[in-house]
Amino acid sequence: MNNSDRLEKVLKQDSHNGSNGYIIRSLYYDTPYDNDFFEKQAGVELRRKVRLRVYDPDDSFAMLELKQKQGSKQLKRSLKISRDDAEKIAKCDYSPLLKYNDSFAVEMYALMNCKCYRPCAIVQYYRKAFIADENDTRITFDSQITATESCLDIFSNNLNLNPVLDSYDVILEVKYNGFLLSYIKDILASIDKSEIAVSKYVLSRHNAYLTHI
Repeated sequence: MNNSDRLEKVLKQDSHNGSNGYIIRSLYYDTPYDNDFFEKQAGVELRRKVRLRVYDPDDSFAMLELKQKQGSKQLKRSLKISRDDAEKIAKCDYSPLLKYNDSFAVEMYALMNCKCYRPCAIVQYYRKAFIADENDTRITFDSQITATESCLDIFSNNLNLNPVLDSYDVILEVKYNGFLLSYIKDILASIDKSEIAVSKYVLSRHNAYLTHI
């Protein structure tokens, strides 16, 4: 019995799972000096990630997301935008954000312009997710993680994606509010795993790695 089969017996599956999970594709942004990349590498207490996310290159929409982290605590906020607006934002035209009646849209317009954010890498992978309603618990398995810095068209059907982890490696992530329920702890304890900090964005930034070295 594999790890996801154990969870499937006691938790609800995400409705998008299917037999092999679902695709996630993210276009990551950073400043001209890669501040977000280097702050992550340095373990800065307060840091952020900015990205556009789609679940299929033929989607009619995208999610603009800001992920903020302070130590072990994190907050993710998002805004659903049209495909046309996402294509403009992917080309560093952030003006479409001003037409959304949403304070987060205005905040992102100011942030991305003031910090001169620009797209720098695309990451794609398959995800299987399991849910427990208690404490908003969500457990995800991410596999087949690939990336590119050479093509930044998030809606392309012909991305030249390259693996950034061994094909047998899977990233397990657990999100919950307050505390983790004991029966879920017991299942997770039985899984063969290593607890390490993994950032898909950092894995995708080969050029930034070379600059840092």
